[in-house]
Amino acid sequence: MRWHWSDFADAPGAAFQQSQAYAHAARACGARVEAAVLREGDQDGDQDGDQVLATAQMLRRRGLSVLLRGPVWNVDLGLADKRRALRRLARQGAALIATPEDALRGPGIVPLLTPRHVALWDLRPDPDDLRRGMAGKWRNALTAAEGRGVRAQAAPVKVLPGLIAAEAAQRKARGYRALPGAFSLALPAESMRLWQWCRSGQVRASMAFVRHGDGATYHLGHADELARSAGAHRVLLWQAALALRAEGVRTLDLGDINTEDAIGLARFKLGTGADLRALGPTCLVLPC
Repeated sequence: MRWHWSDFADAPGAAFQQSQAYAHAARACGARVEAAVLREGDQDGDQDGDQVLATAQMLRRRGLSVLLRGPVWNVDLGLADKRRALRRLARQGAALIATPEDALRGPGIVPLLTPRHVALWDLRPDPDDLRRGMAGKWRNALTAAEGRGVRAQAAPVKVLPGLIAAEAAQRKARGYRALPGAFSLALPAESMRLWQWCRSGQVRASMAFVRHGDGATYHLGHADELARSAGAHRVLLWQAALALRAEGVRTLDLGDINTEDAIGLARFKLGTGADLRALGPTCLVLPC
């Protein structure tokens, strides 16, 4: 196996951090982004004929490479082969910090942080089955909001700055962290999907998602007190999920699950029927 530096298209099943949309925004914010393709061949030269085993997109800065939610494996390799491939990627001349999707352990993998968990919502079942897959309380609250006349509507990308400002104020009040507004503004317009709920001529709730390959990721959202009491956030998420499914999205990534500091948000995400997925620990990867 050999890694080759190259650009690549979004791979099936890849996380947002391994997408072209993420790379575009990161570069616009001044980051250096490098991509590599792992092929079967061990010989130097043209490797176009070799099978692609994996892809990896990394952020580079001052002798450090950061690999988030990768590599993206194109074939079903065993954990030992994945570990060996990741260590070969660390040969590229900078210290490699990685958060792989798999719990890779063993020689050359030095854990630094405990594994994160994310909520992944499989949108492939038909809408009736998706709704039946929700937790009972979540589904009942959604039905109640719909009964009150709450409806979501698709919004143009031009409303994104307003959502960013509202979410920044919300974040400051609640004390959580998120990607900077400049990053959100730099995301390609064609990858953005926005929904909102308006009442009395005002936007009361909004959500933004990023479409990437056959997946999509919840990016940011805001809801005022009226929207929360009306249950608008459930309607927004449900209508967004249906629209994304209709355009071919297979998996909707709802983001991190934190049961220590945000148990209510964790219950909200998992109440959709999303699966809890453990990522590998953030680790220092030693070259081999």
